Amino acid sequence: MTPLALATLNQHLLTALAAAPGETRRLFHGRGRCWPGLEQLTVDWLQGVVLVSLFKEPEAGQLEALQQLLAELGSTPQWVASGARSLMLQHRYLPDSRGEWLLGEAIDSCTITEEGLRYQVDLGSKQNNGLFLDMRYGRNWVRANARGKNVLNLFAYTCGFSVAAIAGGAERVVNLDMSRAALSRGRDNHRLNGHDTSRVSFLGHDLFKSWSKVKQGGPYDLVIIDPPSFQKGSFVLGKDYARVLRRLPELLTADGCVLACMNDPAFSVDFLLEGMAEAAPGLHFEQRLENPPEFPDADPQCGLKALVFRHGA
Repeated sequence: MTPLALATLNQHLLTALAAAPGETRRLFHGRGRCWPGLEQLTVDWLQGVVLVSLFKEPEAGQLEALQQLLAELGSTPQWVASGARSLMLQHRYLPDSRGEWLLGEAIDSCTITEEGLRYQVDLGSKQNNGLFLDMRYGRNWVRANARGKNVLNLFAYTCGFSVAAIAGGAERVVNLDMSRAALSRGRDNHRLNGHDTSRVSFLGHDLFKSWSKVKQGGPYDLVIIDPPSFQKGSFVLGKDYARVLRRLPELLTADGCVLACMNDPAFSVDFLLEGMAEAAPGLHFEQRLENPPEFPDADPQCGLKALVFRHGA
């Protein structure tokens, strides 16, 4: 992070804070490689809390300069006008992903709003806070296409897709994730939105050991696949995604559809297109969802990929 790069960041933040969003949004997305020197940094607006995430350890002098820049934001008119209360710098490159509060009061969690839906997020205690903001359009799509449907949400994490599906009128949602703690937070997210949780199932299992449990809730009108790129001992995208795709024909209704997602820059859209054509040829590509404009990327193939496939399309 050169002085020029930090000056660029400072200008972005001042501009963003001067017109702070009414809901949670990314304010700066350096990981899209559009701003040299800032590729390992992102800034999120959590409705009063500014979360700065640093994904690679900088040199000592650069870190001190970044900390000073962020601390000085608190004395700017833009900070005051935004209504911001606190700012945390999270060191994502450390094993514990610890965060340090540079401005305002330290808090463990907060409730945020996206498209009118509420989610609980954690601050500084976990690698991820609980909601991936780049998937906003994906959640919107699910909400718009869920009415009356039986939905399967694989790798559900904190159930953001499930919240969107129930908000959109889904008849039922089955969430599966290895992390029972994440699913518990997902249940909390449904309750935050006043949802009837009797229509929602939470399966804390390893998918590859639990196909029979998954099939019991089917067949499904919509299957959502949003796996991690790598999860030690359980999922490696390059070899395990195909194992999921091969199961789709036995999980889906005759006119069912799939939202298949992937956020690994090492894999292009073709990985999903070719994988689906080989594993489930009855499913045909319909569209790739756009990514939110606050997530620019120098190469669209490297950003989030969210593809819709449909039987008989």
